[in-house]
Formats: sequence, C-alpha cells, structure tokens
Amino acid sequence: MKVKRFFAATMSAALKQVRESMGDDAVILSSRRIDGGVEIVTALDYDENMARQKLGDAAADATSDGRLAELQAEQHLRLQEELDRSRSRIRNLREQRGGYEPRQRTPAGKEYLDTDDLPSLSSPRQPGVHASAAGAERAHVPSESGASDELAVMRRELDSLRAMISEQGAAGHQVTPLARSQADAEEVLDAVRKRLAERLEEFGLSGSLAASLARQSGRGKLEDNWKRSLRTLAAGLRTGSGDWATRGGIYALVGPTGSGKTTTIGKIAAQYVLEHGADSLALVTTDRYRVAAHEQLFVFGRILNVPVRVVDDSHSLDEVLDELEDRHLVLIDTAGLSGADPGCQEQLAELANSRHRVSPHLVVPATSQSRIMKSMWHCYKMAGLAGCIMTKLDEALTLGEVLGFALETALPVAWVTDGQKIPQDLHPANAASLVRLGVERLRDVRKQQAMAEGA
Repeated sequence: MKVKRFFAATMSAALKQVRESMGDDAVILSSRRIDGGVEIVTALDYDENMARQKLGDAAADATSDGRLAELQAEQHLRLQEELDRSRSRIRNLREQRGGYEPRQRTPAGKEYLDTDDLPSLSSPRQPGVHASAAGAERAHVPSESGASDELAVMRRELDSLRAMISEQGAAGHQVTPLARSQADAEEVLDAVRKRLAERLEEFGLSGSLAASLARQSGRGKLEDNWKRSLRTLAAGLRTGSGDWATRGGIYALVGPTGSGKTTTIGKIAAQYVLEHGADSLALVTTDRYRVAAHEQLFVFGRILNVPVRVVDDSHSLDEVLDELEDRHLVLIDTAGLSGADPGCQEQLAELANSRHRVSPHLVVPATSQSRIMKSMWHCYKMAGLAGCIMTKLDEALTLGEVLGFALETALPVAWVTDGQKIPQDLHPANAASLVRLGVERLRDVRKQQAMAEGA
C-alpha cells in the first residue's frame, strides 16, 4: 500500500492533487482542517483481512468498512505524529551542533512525511551528526557525547516507527471514502457528484437531468455511482409497448418533416405482413397539404398488397376509419408540418377528437437536440400522445439526448429504428439495451476524440 498526505488551501484543490498523483482509485482515509487549509490522507490497494489483523483487538469496533478505514487512518496519523516528534528532537540537536539543514516544506507549512519519503536510518553517518559516542570522541567533542547517545536512541526509535508504518502500508485500505468531519465529507461527496454530472452530460443528458441523477447516486466511488445512475435511467424508461401486431388497433405517427414517419410505417407494415399476412392491415395518410405527399405510402401499399386510404376534404378521418373497422391493425401517416401551420393544428385536432380510439405516437429522431425534442413534444402533445418511436439511432453520436427526452416526458417507447433496411432495422424498444448502446456510443466518441487529439 502507498499512503500519502496532501495539503492544500481548499478541499477541491486537495482532491485535484489526489487525482493527479494517485488516480481515481485512491482512497480517502481521513481529511481534516488545519492552519492554512486542509489535510487529506490517502491510500492505494487494500486487503481487509490483513487490515483487521494489523489492528488487532481494535478491529472489533469496526462494524463497517468505513469504521475500519477510520481506525487505520487514526493509527497512521498517530505513527506519523510520533515520527514528527522524534524528527523534531533530532532537528533541535542538529541546530545545537550547527549541522541542521532545513527540510523542504509543503504549501501548508508542515513537513511532508510519507512512508515512501522516510530517510534511511541505517547509514553509519549523516551530515552534521556523528553515528556514535566514539565518533564524537574522534571529532574531539567530548561535551557532546551525551547528545550522540541520545541521537542513537532516537535513531532506533525512528527505525521502529518506520517499520511500523511500512507494515501498516503493506496492509492497504479498502476503497471507502471517509471524512473526519461532516463538512469535509459533504465536500468530498459534492466533488464526486460534480464529476458524475459532467460524465452524464457527456453521455448526452441535459444539465438538469444529469444533476438530478447525480444527487440520487448516494455515496461511493465515481464508477459505482456512474453504474447506479445508468440503472436509474434504464428503470425510468417506459418500454415494451411495441407489440402492436398482437394487440391490434389504430396507431398514428406524428412528428416533423424528416423524422422518419413514412419509412417507419413501411417497416412496421412489412413486419406485420411477414408474420400475419396482408388481409388484416390497412394504411391511411392524412397528408393532403403537399403535392404527391402520399406517393411513398402508396408504393408500400402496392408492394405489400394492402389498401391505402387518403383523408381529404371529401373523406374525413372518421369516415375512412369506419370503412376499415374490419382491419386488425391500421397505421396512419401524418403530414410533417410546422407547429405554427394551421394544417398541423387541424391534423392533431382530427386525431384527438376522433370517435375511434386512435393512439398517436411521436416520432423522435435521435439526431435532434434536446430543446428541439421538447419543442416537438409541446407542439404535438395536444393530440393526446400515447407513446413515442425513436428513429435514426444509427446516425446519432450520443443517445443521452433522446433517452433523457423519453425519461423527462414519461412517454412509453414503442419502437426504435437504426437504419434504412425494411423491415430489418425496426426493433421493439428495450430500456437496458438502449442504455447499453448509449454507453457504447460514448466510448466511440471518446476514442474519436483521442484519435483527433493524437493526430
């Protein structure tokens, strides 16, 4: 084990030193406020059984990993305090004999003492200090023979202390963040939460959602809290509503131009025909606002051999649906219009006010920004959205934006698409798979960034 003490003016500055010197796996054994700042004791590598053996009877009071770490930190500090006193006595004697050389001091004004920084005490001679009373006599300083004897005793004492600290170092420490005061503990926790929130934002989540998940993560290491936050995200996603073929019904896809509504309807229709045949399926389009807007849907209808109906001034949505009452599944394609367009409001009102039970689903491209997704939701929610469909997952750099959108709006995710192939690139939504894919995308982004920086 390597035990180190760090001194800084603030806790955040001390934690930065710990990360730069010892990495993310460093354990905070203790932290306390001192004159001019804070002191943190850290360690790497730990065997709990060995630690309990070293503590002996005192380990019986360690009913938790945190208490065990606290006891070992206290033992380490006691040993170093003894070492400080012994070294102070040696310095005083050296000053009296004119051989004292000041040691380098830390910014906090305290000597840096570490198990890896202790001087060799077995050497026969140190600058300005004779190794024995005989050496003092050879130097013709008979009046200082008593001081030399005292130095020899203290040298043995330092050897003993150094051995004890080395043994304690061999025991290591379990990775359990611990602070001696509540204020310091909260500061450490805040630092971990801040780093977690930054990683969640890098994942693609909005700042507010990332901060909320970070606050829920609790105490522990950054990696453990990261995994806990991902599990919380997956648990919050509502999925499993994509079994339209079994349930049947009337489903309308709404969303802006280019979101993939028509292509997604083609994928769902093709998959349904392959499994259940074409006799119980029908397609409907309400896009009467653009020239030849429904041509692609008619192409799907001819290929799949299913009827396609158009809602226009002569045929209302309810009249068309009345004709298709014998169909098990009806898919409605809508026009992708701006929210300010009167035609958009007319379409949504038709869906919301239909006497048939229509389930509108918002088609959300994963390539959109978070604010654009929320704007889409505010625009189309008047239709009484029953869920959403995530498209273009293969084109998105990160998936946190679309996953965060689904979590914040509580819209069930029915389907996801990740390509142009029909119907292969259509899949029922699964929360765990989506979060896992999001993590893979984040890794890919980091690799690309590293390659770009290297270039």
